[in-house]
Amino acid sequence: MTGDLWKLGSGGGAPRASGGGHPAEAAPEPSTGPRPGPPAASAREGRVEAAIYRHGRRVDSPGGISETCRRLREQPGAVAWVGLYRPAEAQLLAAAAEFGLHELAVEDAIEAHQRPKLERYGDTLFVVLRAAWYVDETEEVKFGEIHLFVGPAFVLTVRHSQAPDLAAVRLRMEREPHLLGHGPEAVLYAVVDSVVDGYAPVVAGLQHDIDEIETEVFRGDPNVSRRIYELSREVIEFQRATHPLREVLGALMGGFDKYAIDEELQRYLRDVADHATTVAERVDGLRQMLADILTVNATLVSQAQNEEKRRLTEASYAQNEQVKKISAWAAILFAPTLIGTVYGMNFTHIPELRWAAGYPLALALMGLVCAALYALFRRRGWL
Repeated sequence: MTGDLWKLGSGGGAPRASGGGHPAEAAPEPSTGPRPGPPAASAREGRVEAAIYRHGRRVDSPGGISETCRRLREQPGAVAWVGLYRPAEAQLLAAAAEFGLHELAVEDAIEAHQRPKLERYGDTLFVVLRAAWYVDETEEVKFGEIHLFVGPAFVLTVRHSQAPDLAAVRLRMEREPHLLGHGPEAVLYAVVDSVVDGYAPVVAGLQHDIDEIETEVFRGDPNVSRRIYELSREVIEFQRATHPLREVLGALMGGFDKYAIDEELQRYLRDVADHATTVAERVDGLRQMLADILTVNATLVSQAQNEEKRRLTEASYAQNEQVKKISAWAAILFAPTLIGTVYGMNFTHIPELRWAAGYPLALALMGLVCAALYALFRRRGWL
């Protein structure tokens, strides 16, 4: 059985695209319970973790890559699992020379920032995975990247971030020698399974954020639009990590019958593929929910703006009505003031000054003008 799975994926991997990369945390089993925090900084850059296994049990722990390859050649039928953490370019090139890795795959591993994919170079599979983990303190998703070279008798893992924690994956596999005994393909399964299981807390964290955003939207929080935008970007980045993984697993499962993969391992890989599909569907749902929330928020903001405009219009109308009333009364009071002002001038010769009926006539004129203006303004609705 050892060395069968590396034959899969002969149709090539997904096209390359750039992506982001930060640490992520993986767990042996999926969980939607309490979300884990950032992984502890336990690994040093350039560190090599190597072990040789026979029938699923560790038989040797070499100190370096060259020593691992030498001892592996001395033990036919054994499998080497070498882990590199943020290796220097020279260190990775040395590993490539020892294991005979293709230069294009090595170039991708050096540059990193790849999308999940599976490619075959001769008798070696090159697999890129992107892990993710949710940070409760900052309410954001961080991403990590891991590259795997899977050959007939070896697995080389290259991590560019602290997570996924492959030490935990190695410990889990060593506790299950019957599974590790399937060879390099079992290690590939364990790493993929760890990455996929690590997505569950991320989905739970994003769902929690969306629930909070919904509350903020209907509460009228002015900063909610920015939070929706930032969360949408995280969900899109999460989609870029999860969607291509289904293609990778599909390529692996496509060679089950052709290469007579062990039935037990087939079941394990199908289970991982089911989990990956479920996560991808939930991420699609989260993105659609955010789009709907953004639409609802825009509608509520528009309604609030329209309500404010209506309120301002009503206030302006009421103010105009008051101005009309004041203007009307000012005009009414202006008429007698004008007449009184004319007759109050101190000129000797003013017509009607010596009329006996001048005073009653002036009062009557004032009253007549005021009554006429009042009737006019009343008819026009100013009073």
